[in-house]
Amino acid sequence: MRRFRRTLGAAALAATVVAGTVGSASGTAQTPITGPPPGTAAWRGDHSLGRELPDPARASAGEVAAFFDSLTDSQEHDLASRHPRVVGNLDGAPSALRYEANARALPTRSDDRQILAYDPRGRGEIVEVFGDLDRARHVAVIVPGSDTDARTFDRTSAMARSLYEETAGATAVVAWAGYTTPVGVGLDAATGDLAEAGAERLVRFTRGLTATGAAKPALFCHSYGSVVCGLAAHEADASDIVAFGSPGMRADDVADLDTDARVWAAKAPADWISKVPNVEFAGLGHGNDPTAPEFGARHVPADDVTDHTGYFEPGTSSLHAFAAIARGEVR
Repeated sequence: MRRFRRTLGAAALAATVVAGTVGSASGTAQTPITGPPPGTAAWRGDHSLGRELPDPARASAGEVAAFFDSLTDSQEHDLASRHPRVVGNLDGAPSALRYEANARALPTRSDDRQILAYDPRGRGEIVEVFGDLDRARHVAVIVPGSDTDARTFDRTSAMARSLYEETAGATAVVAWAGYTTPVGVGLDAATGDLAEAGAERLVRFTRGLTATGAAKPALFCHSYGSVVCGLAAHEADASDIVAFGSPGMRADDVADLDTDARVWAAKAPADWISKVPNVEFAGLGHGNDPTAPEFGARHVPADDVTDHTGYFEPGTSSLHAFAAIARGEVR
């Protein structure tokens, strides 16, 4: 891999800028949520079916899907009732069953929402679906950036709802706040540790979608979320990867991502991310600008986007282009 080949001068600049940023804008160090979901011990000890249940820590999404395919409806609902936090977070389990389990697991009622995952640990992780995930011909997944958690999830769900509406419901859209994000502007945002943990979760999530028969998704990766997508690209099941407002994807160019997915990039002239140097040194910074011609990504227009978070605003050229990608209309 050709990742992170930079000149010493550029690397020194990155280190200086990041050090200065950390000194002027605080960030709270985060520990990523990893491992199987809450309730796994009780799940592992459940022998009510006369056989072992798939281990959430070791079973592949395909193995989980095959297990649930072998159950009756009554057996599925019984497991969701007794182990809602495991079933609700188990990639490869049927989406409708996960909605049912998470309606039980959430601290407040959510009967009118399709919550595909909910993990209360840490700052909380949550995944919501807009549209019919099982029947839609196309699926899109929004991968958000820093300062995203259960408390601030409305910002991510708003992006997903905007894209869903722009596709006129032709694409199922997933708001995926399924990893521990950086808080503020600090070392977490400047390094790839949280992105690496998030990439593992994103890979498993996309494989869970396709294992249950959903379409291979297009990933829409905002800001630090594009670092997650860059690290996940070579293993994720994805038709397209769209980086926008990106500080870099920890890759030199599209070939370095080692993916068959089509890669797109957008950055608004008014986006403050343009002021972040696209270099990497000693783990600080995220590498080349995905919108640079030499990176090789397909261009997404964004000249009318007014700030770092405005790419899904109704009427913008970026949202219009995103919808065309999500509907599979561009090749």
